[in-house]
Amino acid sequence: MKKITELTAELAAPAIAEAGCTLWDVEYVKEAGTWYLRVLLDKEGGVDILDCENVSRKLSDLLDEADPIEGSYTLEVGSAGAERALKRPSDFQRFLGSPVLVKLYRSQDGRKEFAGTLTAHDADSGAVTITVGSREMTFEKKDVALVRLRVEF
Repeated sequence: MKKITELTAELAAPAIAEAGCTLWDVEYVKEAGTWYLRVLLDKEGGVDILDCENVSRKLSDLLDEADPIEGSYTLEVGSAGAERALKRPSDFQRFLGSPVLVKLYRSQDGRKEFAGTLTAHDADSGAVTITVGSREMTFEKKDVALVRLRVEF
């Protein structure tokens, strides 16, 4: 049996394509006692509220018909955002040279967060390398809680 996130991605694909968007991620998470099914979109030039509304309406009908989730949940369709999390090797390759924030599970050099420029990602090991000022730092996948894009003003 397919995971809920995989099935949702398949069901959503036509509606997402019709809206001129691409699928960034699907999450099925429990927060404060409520289950959320989140579909995050991306689009050249940015995702707007009409894109989200169109995909949400179509996907909601498809999910009601397929009924892949037992119990209640909240469907959320939104933009991946300017400060989106990088998860797949292709995400890291696409955003090489971009400003990122790396959050660690445990402190390193007295800190858990490092802001810098993404300079490398090893697809095999999952290691992430960033440049912080003039210093290059590499973090092993097991130590990294989150890597997300960072908007600089």
